[in-house]
Amino acid sequence: MPTLASYLTDPRPTVRLRAVMAAGTTPSVDELDTLVAQCAVEPDLQVREMLTWALVRLPAEVVVPRLLPELERPEAQARSQALHTLSKIRDGSVYRHVADRLSDVDPGVARTAWRAAVLLAPESERPELAKTLAVQLGHGDAETRSALSRALAGLGAEVAGPVLAAGADHRNEAVREHASETSRLLEDPDAGSALALARARREVALGRTRSAKG
Repeated sequence: MPTLASYLTDPRPTVRLRAVMAAGTTPSVDELDTLVAQCAVEPDLQVREMLTWALVRLPAEVVVPRLLPELERPEAQARSQALHTLSKIRDGSVYRHVADRLSDVDPGVARTAWRAAVLLAPESERPELAKTLAVQLGHGDAETRSALSRALAGLGAEVAGPVLAAGADHRNEAVREHASETSRLLEDPDAGSALALARARREVALGRTRSAKG
């Protein structure tokens, strides 16, 4: 009789998706290791989302200790998926483990850690988290900058406001610009897509200018 592990080796994403959905529909702790292991290697985004759903369906007291070692794995996807799943479980006791990945060498993992940290940080840690995130203002590509803006905005005006005000007075123009964009997002959450579009247009224009200059 086929097992979850055998279905997950199938090259068809639809087969893997159905297998994980079945595992989550009738959750069993016996399948915990198989689900977590697949998180590190699953190439399909929809299946990865279903893996997180299936893991959240299991008791948090067994899932959380199993996910924490994944944060130290060399594979970026294993770290990112563990962070994503922990953010869905919403167990604030793991915040310090999540915070350790805020400056992960992989930009995608760092972005996931920012989102997770905002959701998991206790009130007492939120001002320090804002300061840590603000260090990244003005850095990275458009996707990274947008993710950082959303994370800072997620902390709220009372927490993020002071670091954004400091950023607005920074000597670096990129930092000032990013802080200003984030402040606008904080005031108007619907501005996020417009800001991203404007930034993308600027980068395309700059790219064309550089190309014209040879």
